[in-house]
Amino acid sequence: MNPDAILEQLDPEQREVAANLSGPMVVLAGAGTGKTRAITHRIAYGVASGVYKPQQVLAVTFTARAAAEMRARLRALGAHGVQARTFHSAALRQLQYFWPQAIGGDPHRLVENKASLIAEAARRLRLTTDRAAIRDLAGEIEWAKVSMLTPEGYGRAQGRVAPTGFDQRTVTRLYEAYDNLKEERRVMDFEDVLLLTVGILEDDPRVAAQIREQYRHFVVDEYQDVSPLQQRLLNLWLGDRSDLCVVGDASQTIYSFTGATSRHLLEFTHRFTEARVVRLVRDYRSTPQVVAAANDLLAARKASPNDPALWAEPLELKAQRESGPAVVYGEFADDADEAAGLARHIAQTIARGTPASEIAILFRTNGQSQAFEEALSSAGIPFKLRGAERFYQRREVREGILQLRAAARSPETGEDAPALMRTILSSLGYSETPPANSGAQRERWESLAALISVGDEVAEARAARGEETQLQHIVDELSDRAANAHVPTLDGVTLASIHTAKGLEWDAVYLAGMSEGLMPISFAQTQGEIDEERRLLYVGITRARIQLHISWALSRTPGGAASRKPSRFLHALSPAVRSRHGEVSRSERPAPAQRREARVPVCTVCGKSLMSTQERKLRHCSDCPVSFDESVYAALKEWRRAEAESTGKPAFVVFTDTTLMAMAEMLPSTVSELVTISGVGQMKIDRYGEAVLSIIKTARG
Repeated sequence: MNPDAILEQLDPEQREVAANLSGPMVVLAGAGTGKTRAITHRIAYGVASGVYKPQQVLAVTFTARAAAEMRARLRALGAHGVQARTFHSAALRQLQYFWPQAIGGDPHRLVENKASLIAEAARRLRLTTDRAAIRDLAGEIEWAKVSMLTPEGYGRAQGRVAPTGFDQRTVTRLYEAYDNLKEERRVMDFEDVLLLTVGILEDDPRVAAQIREQYRHFVVDEYQDVSPLQQRLLNLWLGDRSDLCVVGDASQTIYSFTGATSRHLLEFTHRFTEARVVRLVRDYRSTPQVVAAANDLLAARKASPNDPALWAEPLELKAQRESGPAVVYGEFADDADEAAGLARHIAQTIARGTPASEIAILFRTNGQSQAFEEALSSAGIPFKLRGAERFYQRREVREGILQLRAAARSPETGEDAPALMRTILSSLGYSETPPANSGAQRERWESLAALISVGDEVAEARAARGEETQLQHIVDELSDRAANAHVPTLDGVTLASIHTAKGLEWDAVYLAGMSEGLMPISFAQTQGEIDEERRLLYVGITRARIQLHISWALSRTPGGAASRKPSRFLHALSPAVRSRHGEVSRSERPAPAQRREARVPVCTVCGKSLMSTQERKLRHCSDCPVSFDESVYAALKEWRRAEAESTGKPAFVVFTDTTLMAMAEMLPSTVSELVTISGVGQMKIDRYGEAVLSIIKTARG
């Protein structure tokens, strides 16, 4: 590709990143500002202009998916042969190559999960553990290793709080027993890969010289997430050279609990005083409304000279997209009500044309997922759990790739590759029209359709470059994605924790459960921990392209005390405008100097503000004289009693007294009228709607 044509595709700041190929550079890149575009074009420009040899460039990022995306972009730009890997992947490749000469013998086997080894080490020490404790202990050992602490060093660490149920001395003994067990079994974990590679490079100058001869130019993405151990490895790769470009955003540091720190990013210019600094602030991902919410959230945290927490001055994003809908805020009575309300709104969003695959519900903890799974299932909306699927382990996916690989070895039939791919996969259950039913048949079809989508992507990318597509090109891409766990987009609403959503984006994002105790999480006590929670919410907000919905529930269970409050972080954003039935509001977000106060529902009798959830449901003060149809109320209560007994549910789970009273007051005669009553979500409409309307009609005579 023509070097000038590569630069022409960039904005001025991105072009500055791409055009300056030598020496140290730090790119401070806000969310959605095209950082991957800037650094891939930088590498491609270096290759196209002859300044870089592709085999001498190492681009490092933090997830296999991000590395696969970077390789795909580089190939599309003509920069073939550039290594784009995660820290662990790059280190493992070097470790396996140099192991015979640097260590001797066969390399130890890599174990992907520590759980069984930690459990056995605990049994040897006669420690009582369960699955949750094993997970916590694994996380603690990982933190110690990426912080470059041996068991002895961990035991001397000041201020470190051990996982619940253990003290520092016990964890130290377990850490040592775990290391001994690995040595007995001749296995290593992911942290060992980095530690052993560091050890070889430090101890063997010949190996270090060989790697430095191989790689001359380095690019590190997501640099705010580098751990001390990864930084040490990077220093050894680099040696005394300075041809290093790092990219990151301190405001997106959300993995401190794993040992990640933004200090390396923030102090880069202290180490390289001649470094070029470029700021990317043009946000191409999100609408001005979403960008304003993200900016407001960070701007509300004011740094102080006396503040011991590390808080970097945030980048102020500048939206480049056209205006979109206002950020929507919703308050709900309880978790089930919130889940049903979001499912109802998502159904409407899909009906208006947004694909389910472009919608996500994000939450703080994985435990919040179940309510949304049930609500979406009841509404008939497909969904997928981020981080829970092992796409390439599915039987139909393995069989499909095997058949495609076998066909690619046969002489070409003359049929174009995507069409041939469809023919081959039809034998496994693929068809142009999806099956009407749900269940295993539909899931199998969706897996095969996802493979087809990859084939279409490859063909489109090659056609754009004027290249023909053969089946082998598609097989190579699928093999690369499978090796790096790069899962193709599947149909369905994504359910994910905000942590696992990092690096992804959707047209519509629902940030759910945004109440105190969940955001920030209750165990965040220090200023640094609370700051991390603020950054986590920032990451959640900036996943949205067009629609952003933020909601919370006042109670955990139906009928429970309304003891929750919206997250303190939301105070900095546009005021949440709540309707009386917990639905979301669509009023436009006014300019900062003209912001309106949230409209508080008022009593339909006396006109005073309604402050409690019960009053808002009934639309009047608790002590105001009102009339409701007592015969309807009694009939509804009798029906509820019978329904609760037949299903084994508590009566309030069917409907609360307050909701029944509101029905008896409003006397709805249609589903559209019934659904306006707070506490009546789509799931309850589906289950009880006809019965309730029939009872009201009968009781009224």
